[in-house]
Amino acid sequence: METKTKAVKLEAGEASRAKGSRGVSIFDLILRIVAIVGTLGSAIAMGTTSETLPFFSQFVQFQAQYDDFTTFTLFVIVNAIVCGYLALSLPLSIYHIIRSRAAKSRVLLIFLDTTMLALLTAGASAAAGIVYLAHNGNSSANWFAICQQFQDFCQRASGSLIGSFVAVVSIVLLVILSGIALSRN
Repeated sequence: METKTKAVKLEAGEASRAKGSRGVSIFDLILRIVAIVGTLGSAIAMGTTSETLPFFSQFVQFQAQYDDFTTFTLFVIVNAIVCGYLALSLPLSIYHIIRSRAAKSRVLLIFLDTTMLALLTAGASAAAGIVYLAHNGNSSANWFAICQQFQDFCQRASGSLIGSFVAVVSIVLLVILSGIALSRN
């Protein structure tokens, strides 16, 4: 009689753990989708950023494009890579909803998520440094703020950084959630 009671308690505990892991897995999927939207939006916004200003006449113009800055080019490439990885990781995230006790694939996701987090953080931080210089300049280095002239360019570049940093926060939460899910197994 006592073993039956223990078995029923163990099964009830395992069922509640599985429900908790399933909830973590569903939140994992939602965070991946949020990160995909953030990185895709950032890559598109930065990749299409361009502004042309006339100077004295129509024939002489100043132009600012994202590919004038290698850091912005890196930013677009990094966001595209991370977006592609996140899209490819969606089936594995769905698999974790179905089989919440899968441990090896979660370890793989933690490793890859952490790698993508480092890559995305590096690209977004480098681009943020350039955007800061574009807005404020640097009087010590005689770099002038270009955002006074190229306002649309700077607004789009700043907006694309927001999406990328939202994705950074989402991936940080993904790594934490994967660690929680592994500790429950």
